[in-house]
Amino acid sequence: MAVEESIVLVDGPWRHREVTASGLRFHVAEHGPEDGPLVLLLHGFPEFWWSWRHQLVALGDAGFRAVAPDLRGYGATDKPPRGYDAYTLSSDVAALIRALGANDAYVVGHDWGGLLAWATATLHPRTVNRLGIVAMPHPLRMAQALWSDRTQLRMSSYMAFFQTPKVPEKRLQQGDLVAELLARWGGPGFPDAETESRCREAMAIPAAAHCALEYYRWAFRSRVRPSGQRFSKLLQGGVQVPVLQLHGEVDGCLRPETARGSEAWARGGYTLQVLEGVGHFPHQEAPDLVSKLLIKHART
Repeated sequence: MAVEESIVLVDGPWRHREVTASGLRFHVAEHGPEDGPLVLLLHGFPEFWWSWRHQLVALGDAGFRAVAPDLRGYGATDKPPRGYDAYTLSSDVAALIRALGANDAYVVGHDWGGLLAWATATLHPRTVNRLGIVAMPHPLRMAQALWSDRTQLRMSSYMAFFQTPKVPEKRLQQGDLVAELLARWGGPGFPDAETESRCREAMAIPAAAHCALEYYRWAFRSRVRPSGQRFSKLLQGGVQVPVLQLHGEVDGCLRPETARGSEAWARGGYTLQVLEGVGHFPHQEAPDLVSKLLIKHART
């Protein structure tokens, strides 16, 4: 058994398997009937599929086919040297939906997974029937906040550190930075010991830290490159499906004020719910509430 498999194949009511999409081997955990409506759960940083464990069970038991993959470069999924731009990553999501045998899916994303959910619904609209966005403003709203909101800019200063070579990788692999970010971004009492331990182990998998940082490095570099400017123009068209946006009131990474305003790019209906006393990880900090809201949105 590979090192990453021994870490991420956590036992539970879910099923583990591999899915080939975009020429890569993706590890996924799934729960629920195989003929149920597909709900694709995209994790954020510095996590892996396990962060959706509560929603996997709740959605699966409610009759949905809930699938949580390790994103490109994370967990037990392949870790190629390139492909960490939003175009390729959103293509991964669309390809996963097709590889799972569905025409479209309810795509739910947290943090970076949320950004990819917004992007996939824009660039591959036929593959997404609705969006659940957890702790991630629309990318263009995020760009606005970084230009105009000094508090958000200060809270996002870690992204500048992530542009430096080697040192961020080392600190993520050692685990101290993982623990620091989880505690800084989360609400009171987060993370518990198991969450911190599993996230530290997942980020210590060979190449995982470097791949995770490549997401941020592309985002930073793309701001002055034609590909990034083209991506921003494409995002202007917004999404045409219903959007449920959940955001923690005490999110230490992205302010609720930054999330507000994302409705400008939601053309198919939009609901924002700010969760009291919750930080950057609502799906883990308030799992029952988040699961209830996602199921309700899926059924509307």
